[in-house]
Amino acid sequence: MKLYFFPVAPNPTRVRLYLAEKAAGGARIPVEQVVVKVREGEHRKPEHLARNPLGKLPVLELPDGSYLTESLPIIEYLEERYPDPPLIGRDPEERARVRELERIADIGVLQQVSRIVHATNSPLGLAPVPAVAEQARGLLAPNLRILEDRLSDGRSFVAGDLPSIADSTLQAAFQFARFGKVDIDPALENLARWDRAYRDREVAKSVLIA
Repeated sequence: MKLYFFPVAPNPTRVRLYLAEKAAGGARIPVEQVVVKVREGEHRKPEHLARNPLGKLPVLELPDGSYLTESLPIIEYLEERYPDPPLIGRDPEERARVRELERIADIGVLQQVSRIVHATNSPLGLAPVPAVAEQARGLLAPNLRILEDRLSDGRSFVAGDLPSIADSTLQAAFQFARFGKVDIDPALENLARWDRAYRDREVAKSVLIA
């Protein structure tokens, strides 16, 4: 298998953090990671459009030569093929809780951070749109407060005492925020604690560049 990605981009980053967490837990997932140079326009070339007609990343090339093109289905596909160590919970309730928090981290944080970055300081050269950025900030704040509250019991990771896909998604969002100069309210002390501790782990250091 091959994972096509671009560094810092949040959706590829969460898949790469997931793979690093699996490797740290002892899983041997045979995935070659291949950089697609977005700044040079490689995502718009026929070779990549054959993998994903939308030109987006990440893309996972499967053993039969077909492709998966969305980050969460890629993660869930790999989790079903390589279930140990589990990163989406160990029983139905735990899996539901992990998915709940991952969706908050994705829709409520990662997507809103991405909207702010591309409306203020787009690495793709998009024109600033202050109204879009302001709306996204309004949606971002309450979702951060939800995660701040969940972390208030002192847990080490977003969903409990073990890393999960919720951590991968949230840290991908935070990295993109750092890259795009989007401030995360420092008054959210539990999130700040989680962020520092997560980034200090070798798993994170092996993937994050911002």
